[in-house]
Amino acid sequence: MDISITGASIPGRGAVAVGVAKDGKLSPAAKALDDKTDGAIRQVIRSSRFNGASGQTAMIQAPRGTRLDRILLLGIGDPKSLTQIDLEAIGGRAYSQLAGSGSKQVKVVIDAENMGAKTRLSRGQVQAHIALGAKLASYRFDKYHTKLKDEDKPSLESVAIGARAAASARDAFEKLSAVGDGVFLTRDLVSEPPNILFPASLADRCQELTALGVKVEVLGEAQMKKLGMGALLGVGQGSERESRLVVMQWNGATKKEKPVAFIGKGVTFDTGGISLKPAAGMEDMKWDMGGSAAVIGTMAALAGRQAKVNAVGVVGLVENMPDGNAQRPGDVVTSMSGQTIEVLNTDAEGRLVLCDALWYTQDRFKPEFMINLATLTGAIIIALGDEYAGMFSNNDKLSERLSAAGEAVGEKLWRFPLHKNYDKKLKSEIADMRNIGNARGAGSITAAQFLQRFVNDVPWAHLDIAGVTWSGASKPTSPKGGTGFGVRVLDELVRRHYEG
Repeated sequence: MDISITGASIPGRGAVAVGVAKDGKLSPAAKALDDKTDGAIRQVIRSSRFNGASGQTAMIQAPRGTRLDRILLLGIGDPKSLTQIDLEAIGGRAYSQLAGSGSKQVKVVIDAENMGAKTRLSRGQVQAHIALGAKLASYRFDKYHTKLKDEDKPSLESVAIGARAAASARDAFEKLSAVGDGVFLTRDLVSEPPNILFPASLADRCQELTALGVKVEVLGEAQMKKLGMGALLGVGQGSERESRLVVMQWNGATKKEKPVAFIGKGVTFDTGGISLKPAAGMEDMKWDMGGSAAVIGTMAALAGRQAKVNAVGVVGLVENMPDGNAQRPGDVVTSMSGQTIEVLNTDAEGRLVLCDALWYTQDRFKPEFMINLATLTGAIIIALGDEYAGMFSNNDKLSERLSAAGEAVGEKLWRFPLHKNYDKKLKSEIADMRNIGNARGAGSITAAQFLQRFVNDVPWAHLDIAGVTWSGASKPTSPKGGTGFGVRVLDELVRRHYEG
């Protein structure tokens, strides 16, 4: 999809989308089109429930007095109060409403006065976020469709965003677009089928980031065994596909600056192992590598926009399969930290992958902080559904910054408690700890307590993204499927607080 930012003039052909504020107040572009069409826009407002409220849309087909295909009216609510999330939703609706309309190009001219004034957005930023919304909404994963009919494909080929401050809007969009590319990469990886995306092939996809200037190292099983990563290796021992640990480094700051670190769970397919999952819905477990995909996409975003930060991304890549060599309930494994773990449920495997990856990261890189992302527990879906990701942290400052960043970009986080009394639930009779709690309740919390044992005193946050990695319904900037959750909140955190 070609997304561009041009001048604010109204085109003579194709489709055009204009804004209408609350109570039916026409923007300058909408008023000009209303005059040109002999009052067609005001007629729509008078004769329908469309009144410019946020999220509303209305279409005028083949408007009289013009050579346009159609005019799309976009309700924008109160222009002064528009946030970047609101603006991106406007761009997303502009794309989705016209994608299959038959029009090949659309120009979006949203030029209401004082847009974003209360949220302190410049004119250029306003238009750049509208452009980003259109880009995010245009995502499709149809590479395996061989017989798509024309009517099932988007007709829209280009979206132009009309801007009075076009130069500043282009500059702002260039960086936002790089973040969008990171989101797209994450969505792609989560959407791939598990016979195509497995530890070695996902490691190969990480290697492609070298084109952006990211340094990539891939550790095989022999190297991990030498490092003592018995927890991670135990998860993958039932698969014919060898496990991998991938280390990605983006060095955008001076050498003296400590890196920030992101760690991702990459279980490319999770059967549950010997503790086998039910058959119904098991196909969804292709996206149990969503945490690693978010880390990979974040590294691509930071490199793509040339972020002035040193960042490390570490992903543990395994396949959890139940063959004759698979890990058994009751096994005891030794992690890289030297701590022993009694494996009572082989479907609680993500924490085993992450504990070695976390220890490796803090031991080698001595980072400013560590944030791990994982589709870790079904319990977090019961608690939060698909609106929030669960957040656990040993550091109030880091968690507060993460929460604020998530609110700003629409990737919301809800903090859960950590407490020594929960830690007691991990006590094992024969090892340093067990990999699941000794009671039914607090499953997400005990998983986080387990991970905390491997971070030492490094500021750390664990994001349980099980409920937000995949969506069964389309949203304004996210079609049904992989959401790309995690990339934007991590990028925003870095942009706000950790760039030189």
